Amino acid sequence: MTTLANHDQPAATGGSMLSKHYFALRRLHSLTGIVPIGVFLFPHLFTNSSIMWARWTSPTSTVAPVVRGIETFQEEVNFIHSTPFLFLIELFGIWLPLLFHAAFGFYFAAQAKYNTQRYAYQDNWRYVWQRITGYAAFVFIFMHVSSLRWGWTYGGAFPTFDAHHAASTTASHFQQGTFGLALAAFYLVATLAIVFHFANGLWTAGITWGLTLSAPAMKRWGHVCAGIGATLAVAAVLSVYGFSTLDIATARETEAKMLGAEGAAEAPR
Repeated sequence: MTTLANHDQPAATGGSMLSKHYFALRRLHSLTGIVPIGVFLFPHLFTNSSIMWARWTSPTSTVAPVVRGIETFQEEVNFIHSTPFLFLIELFGIWLPLLFHAAFGFYFAAQAKYNTQRYAYQDNWRYVWQRITGYAAFVFIFMHVSSLRWGWTYGGAFPTFDAHHAASTTASHFQQGTFGLALAAFYLVATLAIVFHFANGLWTAGITWGLTLSAPAMKRWGHVCAGIGATLAVAAVLSVYGFSTLDIATARETEAKMLGAEGAAEAPR
C-alpha cells in the first residue's frame, strides 16, 4: 500500500529557487542515485566478492581455489588502477554526483514527515529506513574512500590499502582479533545498508519518473528490485567473509609472484 503520509515536500511554496525547481531536482536526485553511483556498486562488489566466487570457477584448474581467488581479485584491482583518466572518471562519475545526491538527500530528509506510529505500513517503514541508510551510506563511503585514497585510518579503525597487495592488506585488517571481527561486522552492516538504500531507491525511482503508477506495476518492479538487492547483498557477504577468513601468508606469496611476473614482463629485452 502506498500512502501520501511520508512524501517529501518542498520547504516552501513561495518563490525560492528550490521551490521553483523542486520536481526537477527531485528527479536529478533520483537519477544520480542510480547512475552512476548505484551502478558503481555492481563492479565494486563484484570485484571484492571475487576473492570467494573465483574459487569456484575453473574446477579443472591445477591452481588451488584460494589462489585463484587472490589472483582474480588482484587482477581486477590492477585493471581498475590501470584505467586511463581514473581520477577524472571518479571525480565526474562518482564524487560530484555523490555530493549532489547527498546534499539534496539531506535537504529532502529535513522536509520529511515521519508517521510510522500512526501509519505503520510497510511503505512507511521503508521510507524511514531509506533515510537512515542514506545517512549511514554517506558516512561510510566518505570514511571508506578517504582511507583508501588519502590514507586516513581514523585511529586505525580503517585499513590502509596497498593496490599491489590488495588481498593481504585488506584481510590483515579484518583479522586483528576482536577488533577485526568488529570491523568486519561494521563493514558488512554498512554495505548492506548501502545495498538497501540502492535497491529501495530503484523502486521509488519508478514512481518518481512515472514508470510504475499502478499497484501491479509497483509490485512487479518491487520483485525486480528485491532480486537486485539480494544479489548485491550476497556479494557483500561473500566479500567480508572471504577477507575475514583468507590465509594472509598465501595471499602475500601469491601477490609477490604476480608482482614479480609483472615486473619481468615489463623489463626491457
